[in-house]
Amino acid sequence: MKIPEEAVVINEGDSFKTVLSKYGALALDKQENLSELIGNEEGSLDLENATITFNNITLPIQVIGYYREDIQQWVWAWDSEDLFGDDLIKAAKEMKQAGIDAGIPEFSNAIIQADFNACHTLAMTTTSIIDLDAYYAVNEEGLDIFVGINKGNVPEINSVEKFRDTYYTFQKNFDVYEKLAFKSYTKLKGYKYKEKEDFSVAYLGESRIIVGFTERGNTTHIQMLLEDE
Repeated sequence: MKIPEEAVVINEGDSFKTVLSKYGALALDKQENLSELIGNEEGSLDLENATITFNNITLPIQVIGYYREDIQQWVWAWDSEDLFGDDLIKAAKEMKQAGIDAGIPEFSNAIIQADFNACHTLAMTTTSIIDLDAYYAVNEEGLDIFVGINKGNVPEINSVEKFRDTYYTFQKNFDVYEKLAFKSYTKLKGYKYKEKEDFSVAYLGESRIIVGFTERGNTTHIQMLLEDE
């Protein structure tokens, strides 16, 4: 009997590093979709109408949280219903519940001491876990407001090269469990995954991405085999 593959989920007791490892590469993939759509345009936030506009492209949003640089604090939007209203903080409330269920304080504590880069990792995990299209940060009156773009509004771009480059960038620039990151990214994208003793393979149709790992799970090399090779 074929054993079904284990789904990517948040488990009770997962650390934030584990959750970022599982969901961060997919979030980076989503950010690249957004960049392709908006180019270098800056976003204009309209909280009253729950949208963000890039030149002639208007997208519906949820508010994830905001950052106060003067005191280096991240505040989850679910703790600021008086600022944003209930309709705009539903995604943030989902993250709060996920944090409570799994015992992850980064999601369940209303206020977190953090730098700006840490805020991006919180927004990244939210984007993938809640299945938003991407996130974007807008500075409004001294606050960096992080919003998530609702699902189904940013075209998804897929290629073997993009998958390879996204994983490479993610494992190089973030403190994550690299083998877990590759496995999770592969599965969340809906690709077949196989794991050997010192390497893992993602099957993108007839093409393959092969990643070698050390005993500690660090990436040693990434190889791309295209369909017509």
